[in-house]
Amino acid sequence: MNELERLEAMLRAQPASLTIEQRRAASDALGDLFPLAADVCVEQVEAHGVQAEWTSTPVASTSEVILYLHSGGYVWGSLKSHRHLVSELGRTATMRTLALDYRRAPEFPFPHALEDAVSGYRFLLDSGFKPRQIAVAGDSAGAGLAVALLVRLKELGTQQPACALLLSPWADMTATADSYSRNAKRDPVLNREIMQFLAEQYLGKRSRETPLASPVFADLSGIAPLTIFVGATEALLDDAVALTRAAGLADVSVRLEIWPKMFHVWPTYHQVLAQGRQGVARAGRLLREAVEAASSGEG
Repeated sequence: MNELERLEAMLRAQPASLTIEQRRAASDALGDLFPLAADVCVEQVEAHGVQAEWTSTPVASTSEVILYLHSGGYVWGSLKSHRHLVSELGRTATMRTLALDYRRAPEFPFPHALEDAVSGYRFLLDSGFKPRQIAVAGDSAGAGLAVALLVRLKELGTQQPACALLLSPWADMTATADSYSRNAKRDPVLNREIMQFLAEQYLGKRSRETPLASPVFADLSGIAPLTIFVGATEALLDDAVALTRAAGLADVSVRLEIWPKMFHVWPTYHQVLAQGRQGVARAGRLLREAVEAASSGEG
């Protein structure tokens, strides 16, 4: 087996019937499996009431920042589970990162995570960063939350950040996309059943088409430029395609990259997967280019 096949086999071997607490523990275990590079600096901070942490490497500029929103279906995932990914994304973008430990469902259902994302963005503004110096990024549910954040900032009359990077975005909580069936045997991570469960934890009795939870149904006009990465074997492939279409029809600048043979949020495994390293490097480069373009556009 090659490294991709070994990793997919490991992911398929994960037990399907875990409790929420067991899944939270398993997610946090990624932080132990993939340790930080020795030159990464981590600093805990409270971002307007939200627990968060800065990470930086020696190459990081102090004048730009990535606001990162982790995955986990709004139910699991944490600063610990994503620290290795966030710090390396910051390295390749030559930017500091601020990752948010937003409140999770079912203890804190919609819209708590979104409220925390808004607080994190305002914290950066109040810390002296200009909107054009801020990039928003996230993976899976965190990517959907990133788009919801942009829409909510527009509603609040707050200036948009320079851009948003979305890794394998979960953008439609109806879980009706054809790729759930089409890629059912190919996706080693997600399936329709688990996504329906997560949507129930986050939204409860609310409509699965709630725009600030399922941003494919939101008015995306006027939001920041989007860059979307998705794997060709993902159950969420059609979410990324639908989000790209919705953004394009709303006259939003959007780039979609479909990576052949890749599974859900493959850059998470950059320490053991060549395509993961390539994904992090490319994502960081595109973030850097977008922030520089935003800065030059404002003179």
